[in-house]
Amino acid sequence: MNIWLATQDGVVHMAGEGSSWVEKGRSLVGRHVTSIIARQGVILAGTTDGIQRSDDQGRTWQDASAGLSERHVRWLAYHPGVSDLELVGTEPAAVFISEDGARSWQERPEVAALCRQYGWMLPYSPNAGCIRGFAVHGDRMYAAAEDGALLRSDDRGQSWALAPGSPGRRIHQPPPGQIHSDVHSVAVHASDPDLVLAPTGGGLFRSDDGGAGWQNIYRCYCRAVWWDPADADHLIFGPADGVDRIGRIAESHDGGATWHEWPDAAWARHMVERLQPAGDSLFAVLSNGSWLQKRPGGGGWQPCPAVGWVTALTGMG
Repeated sequence: MNIWLATQDGVVHMAGEGSSWVEKGRSLVGRHVTSIIARQGVILAGTTDGIQRSDDQGRTWQDASAGLSERHVRWLAYHPGVSDLELVGTEPAAVFISEDGARSWQERPEVAALCRQYGWMLPYSPNAGCIRGFAVHGDRMYAAAEDGALLRSDDRGQSWALAPGSPGRRIHQPPPGQIHSDVHSVAVHASDPDLVLAPTGGGLFRSDDGGAGWQNIYRCYCRAVWWDPADADHLIFGPADGVDRIGRIAESHDGGATWHEWPDAAWARHMVERLQPAGDSLFAVLSNGSWLQKRPGGGGWQPCPAVGWVTALTGMG
């Protein structure tokens, strides 16, 4: 298996050889890479200053930021069923889409307008909020806005609005049925576009009706979740007691009614930042820049080689 790691100092290409990882090369050295996706032989790397594209497995790169008026990229995603349809979330909060293989980008202005209207913000940045996660299922798309809202599109990203149970205002003690406003990522289940999970600053929220109503199924601080595409009852996510405090990895096989926590995946001063599948494994990117692998067939989480401060990873999809 080949994977590419986004790091705070470029992209690292790693190859799996047996049970070990071997570094095959580095590129974009000197750039802070925040996110990375790959498919059909193309790799896109989001940075704090635009997007880079590689057509040769990361050996050479070209700028792919045409139309990107906000250049601080926080997350990249693609539509798994539509070739050449990609999404970018930025800081300040804005959404851009490309329908030509990332050769050009078009902003969806209603997202930035919602950010201004409701005063989304980041406590650690002077900029107004950010889009730090996407989930895609057919014509339905969701976007996670920190600290602000959960967004929904029903036309493959052509237009965006607040999800019905997300009022748009910054609310950290939401009333029953609404979602916490500090949304860090989002997942939609492969079986149904109405089944949604959203890790937030106040817990892991679940909706079974496309974001109209929400239930907090695990009260905590969390940023990452993975939903087994073959089993809607199987969840893995990264709860913590607070920002980078008592982080761990938890798993449920009954839709979140009960949880098991791995004793080999618990930390006093950091937490799970992202959970990302690649090949047949699931990877956890931690808030201290390290990364872990969980191989199929049971077993726990194994640490992966230190290669720098990892922010995201991808296989070639």
